[in-house]
Amino acid sequence: MKMKEGFLWGGATAANQFEGGWNKGGKGPSTADMMTGGTHTSPRRITPILEEGTYYPSHEAIDFYGHYKEDIKMFGDMGFKTFRMSINWTRIFPNGDELEPNEEGLKFYDDVFDELKKNGIEPLVTISHYETPFGLTQKYNGWAGREVIECYVRYCETIFKRYKDKVKYWLTFNEINCLTIDFGAFMGGGVLVKEGEDSAKLRFQALHHQFVASAKAVKLGHEINPDFKIGCMIAYMTLYPLTCNPDDILLAQKADQIQNMLCGDVQVRGYYPGFALRHFEEKGIDIKMEAGDLDILKEGTVDFYSFSYYMSNAVSADPAKQEEAKGNLLGGLKNPYLKASDWGWQIDPKGLRWTLNHIYDRYQIPVMVVENGLGAVDVIEDDGSINDDYRIDYLRDHIVEMEEAVKDGVELMGYTMWGCIDLVSASTGEMKKRYGFIYVDKDNDGNGDMSRRPKKSFYWYKKVIASNGEDLV
Repeated sequence: MKMKEGFLWGGATAANQFEGGWNKGGKGPSTADMMTGGTHTSPRRITPILEEGTYYPSHEAIDFYGHYKEDIKMFGDMGFKTFRMSINWTRIFPNGDELEPNEEGLKFYDDVFDELKKNGIEPLVTISHYETPFGLTQKYNGWAGREVIECYVRYCETIFKRYKDKVKYWLTFNEINCLTIDFGAFMGGGVLVKEGEDSAKLRFQALHHQFVASAKAVKLGHEINPDFKIGCMIAYMTLYPLTCNPDDILLAQKADQIQNMLCGDVQVRGYYPGFALRHFEEKGIDIKMEAGDLDILKEGTVDFYSFSYYMSNAVSADPAKQEEAKGNLLGGLKNPYLKASDWGWQIDPKGLRWTLNHIYDRYQIPVMVVENGLGAVDVIEDDGSINDDYRIDYLRDHIVEMEEAVKDGVELMGYTMWGCIDLVSASTGEMKKRYGFIYVDKDNDGNGDMSRRPKKSFYWYKKVIASNGEDLV
C-alpha cells in the first residue's frame, strides 16, 4: 500500500554515535565520551577520567562532523523526507551549566540544517540523546540533581530560538524510559550509582526531573514557535507472557506498565498513573517533588508519540522457565516462535503492528517509528558490493506490518530506520554491529579510512521511499 501524502520516510542517528569531533569547535565531554569500546561479550566501561591508551569510540565515531555534506548528499540521493539527528548538548554548552552558549557549536548545526534543506530533507531533532554533559555528572550526579532542569531548559531556549525557522520537529529525550531499568542510569541520566546506593530511587528521581524538564521544554517551545511539533521518545520494550498462565499475563502487564506506559502516560496524559504510585510505594521509592511540578506536567504534554522498536521479549513467573534471550540490554526470555539476530535480538515484525495498535489505542495522538533496524556483520564482496539481503528482509517485514497497523487505523506520521549510516553501537560500542544503508570503513578498534559506500539496501530503500511504501520488492 502507499502511505499518506507527506509521510516522513527517513533515517535516524545520534550525535554521540556518529558525529565525532568530540573536542573540536569548543565542545566539552559528554557522558558518552567517557564510555570505552566493548563487544557483546565484553561490556563497555565508564571511566571517570580518560585513560591513556584506552579506546573511546564516540571521540571520532564516523566523523559526521567532517563528512556531513557528503553524508547528507547520500541521504538526499536515497530520497529521505526527514533525518533524525541529535544536537550534542556539550557542543552548545561544554560543561552544561554555562550561561552563554558556544557560538561555534551553534554555527555547526546551522550549517547541517542548511545542508539538509538544500537536499529537501526535514530535520527531526532529538534534544538529548544519551549525551548529558559530563560536567553535570561531576557537579550534580547528572539528572539525579534537580539543578540540571534549569541547565536543560536554558539549552532548549537557546536552540529553539536559534533554529526556530529551520527545525519543526523535536524530541525532548531519547528513550526516556531507559531510566526505569538498571542499565539506563548513566547512559540515560548521567547518574553514577555508588556501591550501596539504591539504584531505583536515584533513577526514578532522575526520571522525574526529566519529566519536568521535558514539560517545561514543550511549553517553552510552543511559545517560541507555535508551529513546533514536539514529541516524546520511548524505547518500546514489547513483552509477551510466555504462557497463558494468569501469573504470566499479570507479570507481562506490570512490566509493560512500568517500563513503557509510565513514561507515555506522564508525557502524553500529563500525570503519574495509579500503577506507578503503587509501584513506588511497594518499592520504597519516595520521589521528591517541588510545589507546582504536577501542574507543569499537565501543561507540557507532547504533540506526538515516537518510539524505537527492534524486538520483543517474553516473561514468565515460573522459575523453571527462565531461558534468557541473549544479547540485549533489556532482558527477557527466549520466545520459541521467533528467530534471532547475530546479537541475539529476537526478530518480531508482527510485534511492531501489535505495539503500534497498543500505543495508539491508549493515547490517540500521532505516532512515529523513529528507530527500527538490524545490527549485523556486513561483508564486502570481491567486486566491492555489500549484499545485505538480510537487512532488506528485516526492514521489509517490519514495514509490511507497519502498513497493516495503518490499515487498522493507527495515525502514523513517519518511519526513520535506525543507523541509516553505519555508526557506533550504543549498547556494545562496536562498529562491527552495522545497521546502515551506507557502509563506513572503520572497525572496532578505530582503524579504517572512513570512506562511505552504499549497500544493496541503499537502493532498495530508495525505491521504497520513491513509491511511498508501495514497492517493497
